[in-house]
Amino acid sequence: MSREIIVNSTPRQTRVALLEDGQLVEIYIERAQDRRIVGNVYKGRVTRVLPGMQAAFVDIGLKKDAFLYVLDVYNNLEEYETTGVGEEEDAGVDSGDEDLEPFKMSSSSTSIQELLKEGQEIVVQVSKEPLGTKGARVTSHITLPGRFLVYMPTVEHVGVSRRIASDAERSRLRKLIKKFKPPNCGFIVRTVGEGKGEEEFKNDMEFLIKLWESIKKKSENSTAPCLLHEDLDLVFRTIRDLFNSDVEKMVLDSEREYQRCLEFVDTLMPHLTDRVKLFVKDVPIFDHYGIESELEKALRKKIWLKSGGYIVIEQTEALVAIDVNTGKYVGKKNLEDTIVKTNLEAVSEIVRQIRLRDLGGIIILDFIDMELEENKKKVLNALERKLREDRSRTNVLQLSELGLVEMTRKRVKQSLEKTLCEPCSYCDGRGMIKSSATVCYEVQNALRRLISNTDSQEILIRVNPSVGSLLRGEERPFIEEMMETYKKKIKIKEDPNLHQEHFEVTPL
Repeated sequence: MSREIIVNSTPRQTRVALLEDGQLVEIYIERAQDRRIVGNVYKGRVTRVLPGMQAAFVDIGLKKDAFLYVLDVYNNLEEYETTGVGEEEDAGVDSGDEDLEPFKMSSSSTSIQELLKEGQEIVVQVSKEPLGTKGARVTSHITLPGRFLVYMPTVEHVGVSRRIASDAERSRLRKLIKKFKPPNCGFIVRTVGEGKGEEEFKNDMEFLIKLWESIKKKSENSTAPCLLHEDLDLVFRTIRDLFNSDVEKMVLDSEREYQRCLEFVDTLMPHLTDRVKLFVKDVPIFDHYGIESELEKALRKKIWLKSGGYIVIEQTEALVAIDVNTGKYVGKKNLEDTIVKTNLEAVSEIVRQIRLRDLGGIIILDFIDMELEENKKKVLNALERKLREDRSRTNVLQLSELGLVEMTRKRVKQSLEKTLCEPCSYCDGRGMIKSSATVCYEVQNALRRLISNTDSQEILIRVNPSVGSLLRGEERPFIEEMMETYKKKIKIKEDPNLHQEHFEVTPL
């Protein structure tokens, strides 16, 4: 599989696209006005302790207080189990190493009120961006990613990325890290650490330990709330987390960013410097690689498959529903064969869209119903294989009795739709508006309520033109009946600036 990284930079926005075999699979966007905060370390102040939720709110200097759950509170190293850390997935460019999250409380079940008090100052790291009406989620278990290692100063543990498959290599890496690791802290070897030797790990380890010491020193001399450590910008995070020997090239359209990247890559991985390229063509870089059109498609609900089938993606507050349909595809042999081929083709597109749109939380997949158990297993196995390409943590359950596949995907930041879009000012984000006929009948009801309770001889109805045409046409008999019954004049004024659902019925 060929992989390319395409970077589009402007003074106010940076976009990074990951292509696999020429197809867009992931997109990262960072804007000057709302730069990402996952991975940032803050000194915060506890504003509220909630015993009923076993959580606390922490002021870290943002618009909304951050949320800190009891399991995310670092108290004493000996009181925490490290068995939950397990064989962690490699950190992703926008994951903030969130897969290193499962620090478990011991059986002592310490309560939140024993750990935190209102007004207490605490060092925390953002593990999840603010989503919707929720503030950021934070943890006091700090994880600092380097090039080859992730440093965990609050937990005693040595781990290796699950993406390193060789048992012999995993064993070698564990022994190597344990050899140099200081006590009372932890390290996890990242995927790019495979095959690396003592020198690389020692340098990474020393850098991360010094970084943590500087964060602690700054914390001692600072008053909450304040920022103690800010993660790298998007371009440098991309180099740290994505740019490796599997990437054929990294292409940038900004001379300034190109020079910065050359220096950064030359320091971290000089053997890959020649893969950093400057895009010099006149056309926009995202147009040249077909990325803009793919982003446009990623905002649509319906995605067509090559065979003629299609999938429909619906995002809600609680979950994401993805429906598979045969569409125009009629197959060649029999119905079961047609259904299986459509479902298998849909699997690849579903996983690509999940990664591209950065969908998270609960995801429900409604494949077309299959009769044979072997076909159901074939589709489920294909889904699990394809999801291995996704760096975010996923969990797939078996097909339910209703033929649905339930899965979860780690959600750390806003989806692509939430990043690029805002609620429609016309439909107020519902995606639907009342029909002209429905509004017309609401106008009639409002007229009935007003006309018998006013002394005015004239009444003005102000409506959108689509509603006005009905009142002047099909519903004209009702207006005439009301004028005849109540001996009053009714005027209809059409206003194209008026929302289709809005209207005014007022006496003159």
